[in-house]
Amino acid sequence: MRVLFALLLIGLTLPALADDHLRLYQAAGWPQQREHFNQALDAAQQRYRSTLPPAVFQALVDNSNRRFAAAAIDQRAQYSLGMELADPQPALAFFESALGRKIVAAETLATRSDQLAKYANGLPRTEADATRRLLIRHLAQAIPAKEAGAEVSLALAGVAADSLSQMIPGLLGGSQAQGLLNGQRERLMTQIEQDLDNTLLHVYRELSDPELEQFVEFAQSEAGKAYYQAALQALRAGLAVGMSSNELAPAPQGI
Repeated sequence: MRVLFALLLIGLTLPALADDHLRLYQAAGWPQQREHFNQALDAAQQRYRSTLPPAVFQALVDNSNRRFAAAAIDQRAQYSLGMELADPQPALAFFESALGRKIVAAETLATRSDQLAKYANGLPRTEADATRRLLIRHLAQAIPAKEAGAEVSLALAGVAADSLSQMIPGLLGGSQAQGLLNGQRERLMTQIEQDLDNTLLHVYRELSDPELEQFVEFAQSEAGKAYYQAALQALRAGLAVGMSSNELAPAPQGI
Protein backbone atom coordinates (compact mmCIF):
# COMPACT_ATOMS: atom_id res chain seq x y z
CA MET A 1 0.00 0.00 0.00
CA ARG A 2 2.78 2.43 0.86
CA VAL A 3 4.44 1.72 -2.51
CA LEU A 4 1.19 2.47 -4.34
CA PHE A 5 0.79 5.67 -2.31
CA ALA A 6 4.35 6.69 -3.19
CA LEU A 7 3.68 6.04 -6.88
CA LEU A 8 0.55 8.16 -6.67
CA LEU A 9 2.54 11.01 -5.13
CA ILE A 10 5.15 10.71 -7.88
CA GLY A 11 2.44 10.84 -10.49
CA LEU A 12 1.03 13.99 -8.94
CA THR A 13 4.38 15.67 -8.42
CA LEU A 14 6.21 15.15 -11.71
CA PRO A 15 3.88 17.31 -13.84
CA ALA A 16 4.30 20.15 -11.35
CA LEU A 17 8.08 19.85 -11.53
CA ALA A 18 7.93 19.85 -15.31
CA ASP A 19 5.74 22.95 -15.23
CA ASP A 20 8.26 24.73 -13.01
CA HIS A 21 11.11 23.95 -15.38
CA LEU A 22 9.05 25.22 -18.30
CA ARG A 23 8.11 28.37 -16.37
CA LEU A 24 11.79 28.93 -15.60
CA TYR A 25 12.70 28.41 -19.26
CA GLN A 26 10.20 31.08 -20.22
CA ALA A 27 10.88 33.47 -17.32
CA ALA A 28 14.64 33.45 -17.95
CA GLY A 29 14.10 34.56 -21.54
CA TRP A 30 15.12 31.41 -23.41
CA PRO A 31 12.36 31.58 -26.08
CA GLN A 32 13.23 35.21 -26.93
CA GLN A 33 16.95 34.46 -27.07
CA ARG A 34 16.32 31.47 -29.33
CA GLU A 35 14.18 33.67 -31.59
CA HIS A 36 16.94 36.29 -31.73
CA PHE A 37 19.50 33.58 -32.52
CA ASN A 38 17.39 32.29 -35.41
CA GLN A 39 16.93 35.82 -36.74
CA ALA A 40 20.69 36.40 -36.65
CA LEU A 41 21.21 33.05 -38.36
CA ASP A 42 18.80 33.98 -41.16
CA ALA A 43 20.63 37.29 -41.66
CA ALA A 44 23.99 35.51 -41.79
CA GLN A 45 22.67 33.06 -44.36
CA GLN A 46 21.61 35.90 -46.61
CA ARG A 47 25.04 37.52 -46.35
CA TYR A 48 26.67 34.30 -47.52
CA ARG A 49 24.30 33.87 -50.47
CA SER A 50 26.32 36.15 -52.75
CA THR A 51 29.76 34.97 -51.62
CA LEU A 52 29.49 31.18 -51.73
CA PRO A 53 28.98 28.80 -54.66
CA PRO A 54 25.29 27.80 -54.86
CA ALA A 55 25.90 24.17 -53.87
CA VAL A 56 27.99 25.14 -50.85
CA PHE A 57 25.48 27.79 -49.82
CA GLN A 58 22.58 25.34 -50.06
CA ALA A 59 24.44 22.73 -48.00
CA LEU A 60 25.15 25.36 -45.36
CA VAL A 61 21.52 26.45 -45.24
CA ASP A 62 20.16 22.90 -45.12
CA ASN A 63 22.51 21.91 -42.31
CA SER A 64 21.88 25.04 -40.25
CA ASN A 65 18.10 24.80 -40.70
CA ARG A 66 18.15 21.19 -39.55
CA ARG A 67 20.39 21.79 -36.55
CA PHE A 68 18.81 25.06 -35.46
CA ALA A 69 15.11 24.48 -36.11
CA ALA A 70 13.29 26.49 -33.45
CA ALA A 71 11.23 23.59 -32.07
CA ALA A 72 14.28 21.31 -31.92
CA ILE A 73 16.36 23.89 -30.04
CA ASP A 74 13.58 24.46 -27.52
CA GLN A 75 12.93 20.76 -26.96
CA ARG A 76 16.60 19.82 -26.54
CA ALA A 77 17.30 22.78 -24.24
CA GLN A 78 14.16 22.26 -22.12
CA TYR A 79 14.89 18.55 -21.75
CA SER A 80 18.48 19.24 -20.69
CA LEU A 81 17.41 21.93 -18.21
CA GLY A 82 14.94 19.52 -16.66
CA MET A 83 17.59 16.82 -16.36
CA GLU A 84 20.41 19.04 -15.07
CA LEU A 85 18.54 21.30 -12.61
CA ALA A 86 17.04 19.31 -9.75
CA ASP A 87 15.20 22.20 -8.11
CA PRO A 88 14.05 25.04 -10.40
CA GLN A 89 12.16 26.92 -7.69
CA PRO A 90 14.92 29.28 -6.42
CA ALA A 91 15.92 30.36 -9.94
CA LEU A 92 12.26 30.64 -10.95
CA ALA A 93 11.55 32.91 -7.99
CA PHE A 94 14.52 35.10 -8.91
CA PHE A 95 13.69 35.46 -12.60
CA GLU A 96 10.00 36.08 -11.88
CA SER A 97 10.92 38.90 -9.47
CA ALA A 98 11.02 42.53 -10.57
CA LEU A 99 14.82 42.44 -10.69
CA GLY A 100 14.85 39.16 -12.59
CA ARG A 101 12.48 40.56 -15.20
CA LYS A 102 14.69 43.64 -15.54
CA ILE A 103 17.76 41.45 -16.06
CA VAL A 104 16.03 39.33 -18.70
CA ALA A 105 14.80 42.48 -20.48
CA ALA A 106 18.36 43.82 -20.59
CA GLU A 107 19.71 40.52 -21.93
CA THR A 108 17.08 40.11 -24.62
CA LEU A 109 17.46 43.75 -25.69
CA ALA A 110 21.20 43.19 -26.19
CA THR A 111 20.60 40.35 -28.68
CA ARG A 112 17.85 42.01 -30.73
CA SER A 113 18.68 42.30 -34.41
CA ASP A 114 18.64 46.11 -34.38
CA GLN A 115 21.06 46.18 -31.45
CA LEU A 116 23.39 43.67 -33.08
CA ALA A 117 23.41 45.79 -36.24
CA LYS A 118 23.95 49.00 -34.27
CA TYR A 119 27.05 47.61 -32.54
CA ALA A 120 28.35 45.43 -35.36
CA ASN A 121 31.71 47.22 -35.20
CA GLY A 122 32.05 46.88 -31.44
CA LEU A 123 30.46 48.16 -28.26
CA PRO A 124 31.25 51.64 -26.93
CA ARG A 125 33.51 51.86 -23.91
CA THR A 126 31.37 52.21 -20.81
CA GLU A 127 32.61 54.49 -18.05
CA ALA A 128 32.11 53.15 -14.51
CA ASP A 129 33.50 53.82 -11.08
CA ALA A 130 35.57 51.32 -9.10
CA THR A 131 32.59 49.92 -7.18
CA ARG A 132 30.59 49.13 -10.29
CA ARG A 133 33.61 47.67 -12.07
CA LEU A 134 34.22 45.38 -9.10
CA LEU A 135 30.60 44.23 -9.16
CA ILE A 136 30.83 43.53 -12.87
CA ARG A 137 34.06 41.58 -12.39
CA HIS A 138 32.36 39.44 -9.74
CA LEU A 139 29.42 38.90 -12.08
CA ALA A 140 31.71 37.93 -14.96
CA GLN A 141 33.24 35.30 -12.70
CA ALA A 142 29.87 34.01 -11.51
CA ILE A 143 27.88 33.63 -14.74
CA PRO A 144 29.12 31.55 -17.70
CA ALA A 145 28.99 34.39 -20.23
CA LYS A 146 32.30 33.64 -21.94
CA GLU A 147 31.54 29.91 -21.93
CA ALA A 148 28.14 30.54 -23.52
CA GLY A 149 29.68 32.77 -26.17
CA ALA A 150 32.19 30.06 -27.03
CA GLU A 151 29.44 27.43 -27.32
CA VAL A 152 27.47 29.58 -29.76
CA SER A 153 30.59 30.07 -31.87
CA LEU A 154 31.34 26.34 -31.82
CA ALA A 155 27.77 25.50 -32.81
CA LEU A 156 27.95 27.82 -35.83
CA ALA A 157 31.35 26.48 -36.80
CA GLY A 158 29.98 22.96 -36.52
CA VAL A 159 27.53 23.71 -39.34
CA ALA A 160 30.40 24.79 -41.58
CA ALA A 161 32.33 21.62 -40.71
CA ASP A 162 29.33 19.46 -41.56
CA SER A 163 28.84 21.24 -44.87
CA LEU A 164 32.52 20.89 -45.77
CA SER A 165 32.44 17.19 -44.94
CA GLN A 166 29.41 16.71 -47.20
CA MET A 167 30.91 18.64 -50.08
CA ILE A 168 34.28 16.84 -49.87
CA PRO A 169 33.60 13.35 -48.46
CA GLY A 170 36.51 11.92 -46.55
CA LEU A 171 38.24 15.24 -45.98
CA LEU A 172 37.01 15.45 -42.39
CA GLY A 173 34.99 12.82 -40.65
CA GLY A 174 32.13 14.17 -38.56
CA SER A 175 33.74 13.28 -35.24
CA GLN A 176 37.14 14.54 -36.41
CA ALA A 177 35.67 17.87 -37.49
CA GLN A 178 33.85 18.28 -34.19
CA GLY A 179 37.02 17.37 -32.31
CA LEU A 180 38.91 20.14 -34.07
CA LEU A 181 36.18 22.61 -33.21
CA ASN A 182 36.06 21.59 -29.58
CA GLY A 183 39.79 22.23 -29.38
CA GLN A 184 39.05 25.88 -30.07
CA ARG A 185 36.90 26.32 -26.96
CA GLU A 186 39.65 27.68 -24.72
CA ARG A 187 40.89 30.05 -27.41
CA LEU A 188 37.40 31.42 -27.93
CA MET A 189 36.84 31.95 -24.21
CA THR A 190 40.16 33.75 -23.93
CA GLN A 191 39.14 36.11 -26.74
CA ILE A 192 35.73 36.80 -25.18
CA GLU A 193 37.27 37.39 -21.75
CA GLN A 194 39.34 40.29 -23.09
CA ASP A 195 36.28 42.52 -23.46
CA LEU A 196 33.84 40.72 -21.18
CA ASP A 197 33.65 43.36 -18.44
CA ASN A 198 32.86 46.12 -20.92
CA THR A 199 30.23 43.89 -22.56
CA LEU A 200 28.51 43.24 -19.24
CA LEU A 201 28.72 46.92 -18.28
CA HIS A 202 26.88 47.69 -21.52
CA VAL A 203 24.28 44.94 -21.25
CA TYR A 204 23.37 45.71 -17.63
CA ARG A 205 23.78 49.48 -17.88
CA GLU A 206 20.21 50.13 -16.67
CA LEU A 207 20.73 48.20 -13.43
CA SER A 208 21.58 50.31 -10.37
CA ASP A 209 24.54 49.33 -8.21
CA PRO A 210 22.25 47.79 -5.54
CA GLU A 211 20.41 45.81 -8.25
CA LEU A 212 23.69 44.66 -9.73
CA GLU A 213 24.84 43.60 -6.27
CA GLN A 214 21.66 41.53 -5.80
CA PHE A 215 22.28 39.90 -9.19
CA VAL A 216 25.82 39.00 -8.16
CA GLU A 217 24.55 37.59 -4.86
CA PHE A 218 22.12 35.31 -6.69
CA ALA A 219 24.71 34.20 -9.25
CA GLN A 220 27.17 33.36 -6.46
CA SER A 221 24.59 31.50 -4.35
CA GLU A 222 24.23 27.73 -4.48
CA ALA A 223 20.92 28.12 -6.30
CA GLY A 224 22.47 30.52 -8.80
CA LYS A 225 25.45 28.26 -9.42
CA ALA A 226 23.12 25.30 -9.98
CA TYR A 227 21.01 27.26 -12.44
CA TYR A 228 23.88 28.66 -14.48
CA GLN A 229 25.67 25.31 -14.65
CA ALA A 230 22.45 23.71 -15.88
CA ALA A 231 21.81 26.62 -18.25
CA LEU A 232 25.21 26.19 -19.91
CA GLN A 233 24.53 22.50 -20.45
CA ALA A 234 21.06 23.34 -21.79
CA LEU A 235 22.60 25.82 -24.24
CA ARG A 236 25.03 23.20 -25.50
CA ALA A 237 22.20 20.69 -25.86
CA GLY A 238 19.89 23.16 -27.57
CA LEU A 239 22.50 24.10 -30.17
CA ALA A 240 23.75 20.51 -30.46
CA VAL A 241 27.35 21.56 -29.85
CA GLY A 242 29.83 18.80 -30.59
CA MET A 243 27.39 16.78 -32.68
CA SER A 244 27.59 16.22 -36.41
CA SER A 245 24.41 16.39 -38.49
CA ASN A 246 24.46 12.61 -38.83
CA GLU A 247 24.34 12.30 -35.04
CA LEU A 248 21.38 14.60 -34.59
CA ALA A 249 18.34 12.68 -33.43
CA PRO A 250 14.76 13.89 -32.91
CA ALA A 251 14.65 15.99 -29.77
CA PRO A 252 13.23 14.35 -26.63
CA GLN A 253 9.57 15.11 -26.01
CA GLY A 254 8.81 17.03 -22.82
CA ILE A 255 11.11 17.86 -19.92
